[in-house]
Amino acid sequence: MRARQPARGARGTRRRRRRRAERVRRRPRGRARPAGARRHRPHPPRRAGPAGTGGVRAGRGRRACPGGARAGGAEGRAAAVDPGLRRAPRAPLGSAPPDVVHAHFWMSGLAALQAAEIVANAGAGRNGRGRIPVVQTYHALGTVKRRFQGDQDTSPPGRIRLERAIGRGADAVIATCTDEVAELTAMGVPPDRVAIVPCGVDVERFRPDGPEGPDGARPAGGRDGAPHRIVVLSRMVERKGVDTAIEALAGVPGAELVAAGGPPRDALGADPEMARLAAVARAAGVADRVAFTGRVGRADAPGLLRSADLVVTLPWYEPFGMVPLEAMACGAPVVATGVGGHLDTVVDGITGAHVRPRDPREAADRIRALLADPVLRAGMGSAGAARARSRYSWERVARDTLAVYASVAVPQGVAA
Repeated sequence: MRARQPARGARGTRRRRRRRAERVRRRPRGRARPAGARRHRPHPPRRAGPAGTGGVRAGRGRRACPGGARAGGAEGRAAAVDPGLRRAPRAPLGSAPPDVVHAHFWMSGLAALQAAEIVANAGAGRNGRGRIPVVQTYHALGTVKRRFQGDQDTSPPGRIRLERAIGRGADAVIATCTDEVAELTAMGVPPDRVAIVPCGVDVERFRPDGPEGPDGARPAGGRDGAPHRIVVLSRMVERKGVDTAIEALAGVPGAELVAAGGPPRDALGADPEMARLAAVARAAGVADRVAFTGRVGRADAPGLLRSADLVVTLPWYEPFGMVPLEAMACGAPVVATGVGGHLDTVVDGITGAHVRPRDPREAADRIRALLADPVLRAGMGSAGAARARSRYSWERVARDTLAVYASVAVPQGVAA
C-alpha cells in the first residue's frame, strides 16, 4: 500500500518552516535585523480623556466633521481605533482597550465592528453587549449615491447591504444632518441610536473680517462700475452643479462668476470636466464673465469667500456641504440647492436662499433679487456668521460628539 502523502498546504508549510530555521541558523549573533523584518512593539500607554468627559477616550481626527479626517485616505481606515488594534487586530490588548471606537465611512465601520468582536472574544469588552462600543459616521450613504448617480456610481455592489448591517450593529450612529436621519431610518437603523452632530467650521480662520481675496479688497459689487461677484468654490465634478451656476449667469446681467476648484491653474486645459464647463459657458454666452481659477489653497479660501457678493453652491445632492457653512462664517449670503445638509445649514430667507437642483432659471431669479438688495444681503451675511459661530464651531461639534461617546461608553471600573 502506498504511503499517504501529506496535504499540499501542509507540505508548503513544512518547507517554509525549514527555510526559516535555516535562515536563523545562518544569521550571526549581533547582526542588525534585516530591513523590513517585523519586530514586536508594545502598545502605547493609554491617554486620559478630555476633562469633563468622564475619561472617555477615542482617536482624534483631522476633519471638521465629528472625530474624522477632512477627506481622502483616512476615510478608509478605522481612524479612532486604538493604534495597537489598527496595527494587529488579533494581537492581545492587555488591560488597555479603548472606551469607544468611532468609525468614519462604511468600510471603517466594517473594520471597527469586526475588531470590537475580536476584543470581546478576548474578554476585554466594556459595554452590556460584551464588546467595546462602536460609533459610526457614514459621511455619505450608498443609497443616496446610487439614487443620484445611477450607473456612474462606482461603489462596490454590496455597499448598501453592508451599510444597513453596520447601522444595525453599531451602538450609536452620528448623522451629520436631518436629511440623513430619514435615510438611516429607511435603511432600518434604530432611530433611538441615531444622533445628529453636524460637521463644523474653523470660525477663527473663516470669519467676516479679513482680506478679500489674494489681491486684497475689491470695490463692492455695483459700485464704481465693479460687477457683482458670484463665487462658486467646489470640486469640479458634474454632480456639483457648477454648470447650473454658469447657465444661471446668463440671466444675471452685470455679474461675474468666479469658479474656484479643480486641478491647478496650469492643468485646467487638460481636464475633461473643465473643458465641458468652458463649453457650457460659451453656449450660454457668458464665457467673458466666467473666470476659472483652478485649485485654491486652504489659506486663500476665506479671502475668496469674503470677496463675494454672493456664494452659490448648486449640487444635485449633498451629504453635508462645507462650502455654504464656510461662506456663512465669512459673512457671505448663500444661494444653495435645498438638498441634504443645506436644508439645515442655510436657513431660507434668513442666511440665504434655497433653489431646486438643475434649475438655472430659478437660480438666476433668486441671485438677481439678492444682488438688487444690498441691505438684505448684509442682513443675511450677519445672520449666517452668527449661526456658524453658535451652532457649527469646532468647540460645539466636539462637545456634541463627546456626549455621544459618553452615552455608549461604560466608565472605567464599572462591570458590563
